[in-house]
Amino acid sequence: MKFTPLALPGALEIGIQPETDARGFFARLFDIEAFAARGLPTHFAQHSMSYNERAGTLRGLHYQAGRLEAKLVRCVAGRAFDVIVDLRRSLPTYGQWCAVELVADRRNAVFIPAGCAHGFQTLADRTELTYQIDVAYDPQGAAGIRWDDPSLAIAWPLPDPILSARDRALPYLA
Repeated sequence: MKFTPLALPGALEIGIQPETDARGFFARLFDIEAFAARGLPTHFAQHSMSYNERAGTLRGLHYQAGRLEAKLVRCVAGRAFDVIVDLRRSLPTYGQWCAVELVADRRNAVFIPAGCAHGFQTLADRTELTYQIDVAYDPQGAAGIRWDDPSLAIAWPLPDPILSARDRALPYLA
């Protein structure tokens, strides 16, 4: 596995290092020792999937208030523009964002540290993402920030996103 730091502290793009032969390849997607050596979670309380029928679907920006969660997100079908927003007030990167394109054919993943909001926009029809989350979901703590918050100025790649009513009504960061 290859761990590449992103612009926000603790955020990582994780790539595979396949062992190939005539049959194809074998690669690790998770390794408890490699994660522990980097101070990352080694236990995930929840594994989830998001299926998105159409390109341009935007989900987020979501986080858990009160019960901070870290996530490992991977695209298993299609492509997605994956965004992390730093909500850790103690860091100079508070209110900043970074993004990585998750591509099923690249088999890359992104690690989102606790204290950050997360969202994505699909770049292909029938895009699926899997989530491994280190704490159990708390419906009372479900929170979010508007996808088009001008203070964030996220450069979403596709215009006119497909949004849920809930995501349309999320508050601005300020």
